[in-house]
Amino acid sequence: MFRLGLIINPYAGIGGALALKGSDGAEVRSQALAGGARKLAGERTRQALALLAPLKDQIRIFTASAQMGEDLAREMGFATEVVYQAPKQTEARDSEATAKVLLGKDLDLLLFAGGDGTARNICAVVGDRMPVLGIPAGCKIHSGVYSVTPKAAGRVVEMLVRGELVSLGEADVMDIDETAFRQGQVRAKRYGEMRVPTELRYVQAVKMGGRESEELVLADIAAHVIELMEDEVFVMGSGSTVGGIMSELGLENTLLGVDLVRDKQLLGRDMTAEELLKAIEGKPAKLVITLIGGQGHVFGRGNQQLSPTLIRAIGRENILLVATKGKLQALNGRPLIADTGDAELDQQLSGLMPVITGYHDEVLYPLSSPD
Repeated sequence: MFRLGLIINPYAGIGGALALKGSDGAEVRSQALAGGARKLAGERTRQALALLAPLKDQIRIFTASAQMGEDLAREMGFATEVVYQAPKQTEARDSEATAKVLLGKDLDLLLFAGGDGTARNICAVVGDRMPVLGIPAGCKIHSGVYSVTPKAAGRVVEMLVRGELVSLGEADVMDIDETAFRQGQVRAKRYGEMRVPTELRYVQAVKMGGRESEELVLADIAAHVIELMEDEVFVMGSGSTVGGIMSELGLENTLLGVDLVRDKQLLGRDMTAEELLKAIEGKPAKLVITLIGGQGHVFGRGNQQLSPTLIRAIGRENILLVATKGKLQALNGRPLIADTGDAELDQQLSGLMPVITGYHDEVLYPLSSPD
């Protein structure tokens, strides 16, 4: 028998339809219910489990009572064992308590339905001690432990039950401050990692665009770069991705220009090539730059303030190239382009470049010079 753990956060996503930007906290849940919001986590779990119906005789579900899993599992005809008695009004602590009991049940997989708050709760107890997979049901699906859709979660479990080869990998558990988010600020934080089946057709990447909002992806990238900001001078290039970092710092940004930052404070705005050279003279410096979407230009398009002399002074190893994975994928395999106006420098810059695509998440991508 395949031993499947199941935890449903009944209130996951309840604030979404009412633009409450989350479901954390009893006050938000009460407001959502008073406004007519429906609990949808159970239905989304049903979509995942429906794909497992032909395999019911091979699966035993271990879960919490009532709406946290028992009701749905029994209704759908699965052999079910209740390991935790949940109160009528469930809280985060009930997800954690259920997860704690499930750790001792020798599960093949823990399936849970919720959002990033639920992922945090599960991670706090489980960590990397058992494989998990999330059914996306919350307002915020920022973590990499979730399938791309509820049905996709069912497909992954189906593959596991059938004994198909599915790799396991580690995925970040991320969440944002809902209070700040309601005020228009995105503050992303990494809370740990868990082991998930890495079937790429069905499991989302934590920093990918598409399902996630661009705002959340940029917040992840910003969190990574800001963590690196020590004593060096940071030359902040143009573009919305770099602008997102400046926004997270609470600094004014020249979207189509180049700014200068040190100790997370603004030293200069919309600076010229000469001003930039003078500002970094004799000081360690880093350059934060992105690419032009659809084209792939890193240097030579809209950022001529980044002169060949300045780039050489900073050094290739101190270039922090930032972009979403979606932006890179949109290039369809075409390389990034360096067109500084200095052919020798373009050749020196060519090769695989690390690209920061999220919080502690980097990929290598080729950069070349035009022929």
